[in-house]
Amino acid sequence: MTELPLSDYLVLDLTIARAGPTAVRLLTDWGANVVRIEPPRERDASGGSVTGERDGPDQQNLHRNKRGLAIDLKHEAGQALFRQLVARADVVVENFRADVKARLGLEYKTLREINPRIILASISGFGQDGPYASRPGVDQIVQGTSGLMSITGAPGRGPMRVGIAISDTSAGMFLGQGILLALLEREKTGEGQWVHTSLIEAMLSKLDFQGARYTMNKEVPEQQGNFHPVQVPMGVFESSDGLVNLAASTGRMWNSFCVALGATELAENSDYRDVRSRFRHREQLNQDVNRITSRFSTRDLVARLNEVGVPCGPIYNVGEAFEDEQARHLKMTKTAPHPRLGEVDLVRSPINLSNHPHEPRFHHAGPNTGEHSEEVLLELGFNENDIQQLMQSGAIS
Repeated sequence: MTELPLSDYLVLDLTIARAGPTAVRLLTDWGANVVRIEPPRERDASGGSVTGERDGPDQQNLHRNKRGLAIDLKHEAGQALFRQLVARADVVVENFRADVKARLGLEYKTLREINPRIILASISGFGQDGPYASRPGVDQIVQGTSGLMSITGAPGRGPMRVGIAISDTSAGMFLGQGILLALLEREKTGEGQWVHTSLIEAMLSKLDFQGARYTMNKEVPEQQGNFHPVQVPMGVFESSDGLVNLAASTGRMWNSFCVALGATELAENSDYRDVRSRFRHREQLNQDVNRITSRFSTRDLVARLNEVGVPCGPIYNVGEAFEDEQARHLKMTKTAPHPRLGEVDLVRSPINLSNHPHEPRFHHAGPNTGEHSEEVLLELGFNENDIQQLMQSGAIS
């Protein structure tokens, strides 16, 4: 097997919760040597956190492929050890408050003195400075503060959260991209830098065209429920045995929709003659489309409409989504060997590289606190004597 693209890089992962680990997961899935650094003693015996139990699906999916090293960063010897690791590392990823960073010596100016090539990657709720910088920021709060909840859900039903931790995962994805950009630039300059983003920056960016409707035209988007805010028809419609998603918003797709389902009266309706007219009459049009689609089964609609180039699909629950024939063909799950749980199935990276077909297994399950402390330090050149002294002092475990 060829080495993965990031196999030459050593990453020190000090992150907790979800956003930071999402960024690190991008690196470890593509070969980075990621060492998850945690305090020697867990906050509670079960390893519980905002992402659940250590052996639970959330933590295992976030921390697969990492190895665990337990260091007490408040211990003088632990601090000295961490500085030695920084001297060898390529990337440090953290999501501490600014005052904690300063107290633990994790500020970029401090790390840069140890290793000018180091890349510090930081993630926060509301940014590294500004009036909200000291606020705790979690996904639910930022979904509201970013405006996302105001455009999610059905009109008149009040704001609605998105069903996944979209702020956390988006910020993590952007931070991962930022790390890769910094590594690329370091190839030219030989110097590291501080990369940072936040949940609020990520979500304001992810508003995308909805955000641009405001920034350009001062138009404040509103909830549209299951229908697209500007393209018609595009949304959820009834079938004879359930519901479907369909999109027939262009002229070609609209005509194909009408022909495929025998909707001659819609094709000939002057109110629906072009894109602008269909948008002006969207409420009536959606009702008319629903009347047509409700005559056909979901399976029939999916077959008929996709055949003529009109996007149409079923609305699955999560189990059905993973068991769908296309998801199974794409092999979206991989197993990880776990010392207590056996083989666990986790969700693989969605990135596909032609030079590196996905292996069927992850090389590590999510680690226990300090599970690989001795192994990692030996690999990095520490001798057994030094390691035993660090353990006896309580600096590591």
